[in-house]
Amino acid sequence: MLMTPALLAAALAATPADLTPIDCSACAEWNVPRAPFALHGKSWYVGTEGLSAVLIDSGDGLVLIDGALPQSAPLIAANIESLGFRVTDVKWILNSHPHFDHAGGIAALQRMSGAKVATTARGAQALRLGNAPLDDPQVGFGPKANAFPPVAEVTELADGAWLSLGDVSLVLHATPGHTPGGATWSWSSCIGGDCVDMVYADSITAVSAPGFRYSDDPDRVAEFRATIDRIAALDCDLAVSAHPGFTELFEKAAARDAGKPGPAFFDDQSCRAYAAIGREWLDKRLAEEAAKAD
Repeated sequence: MLMTPALLAAALAATPADLTPIDCSACAEWNVPRAPFALHGKSWYVGTEGLSAVLIDSGDGLVLIDGALPQSAPLIAANIESLGFRVTDVKWILNSHPHFDHAGGIAALQRMSGAKVATTARGAQALRLGNAPLDDPQVGFGPKANAFPPVAEVTELADGAWLSLGDVSLVLHATPGHTPGGATWSWSSCIGGDCVDMVYADSITAVSAPGFRYSDDPDRVAEFRATIDRIAALDCDLAVSAHPGFTELFEKAAARDAGKPGPAFFDDQSCRAYAAIGREWLDKRLAEEAAKAD
């Protein structure tokens, strides 16, 4: 039968606006559910197949890094609860960078948990806007394509700031390049005397909307290279990239858990290896731009 206006309004109201799915060419592939798994100590991967999210238990509440897509938020929440926690145990939600595929689920997860949200000052401006910064290389895709649910309350942290909760302290490393306002987060995870340096690494791929040229702005290129070098120089036994495939996270976890030969899960060269990928992308992009200019 036909739905009456009242029933239609009720149906629409049943789904919060911050959970309205974003449609993009890769979104369905990125958002395939993934069972959570341990990284080290009290740190777990709770993201989806193509979009990372990491949960850290501080002993006095949880810290969540990234929220993926709006439609990822229920999957991340379910992963948190499958580990024996409640979503309301999340006290802080941190962001790598304000693009819809990493920040899109933050508004819903903040609503579900009541958590505070933190990132860089530039990142916070974009989160409140619910869109990419105006000087973002991807801004040319248009405000509709870049939009995500805005986050009203965001704490701004300076480069090098420490965020402490319980027995966990994370450091924010400003990593602009892929987008202004990007952030990389590092922390130490310990099991007794076994401590490893963990890094949630921001995206460092030179991706843009059509018509954008990195080579038109040497200062931006220099800033991007400095970001890549900064990630390479971090104390880093495990790098989790915002898109997990760039650090082979699942392959490493599968080899570790099966006790079979494969890429080492903990490797003090992991951030350097990740940075090398970003450097290769940027060099290739600049070479392509130079070739087109000839």
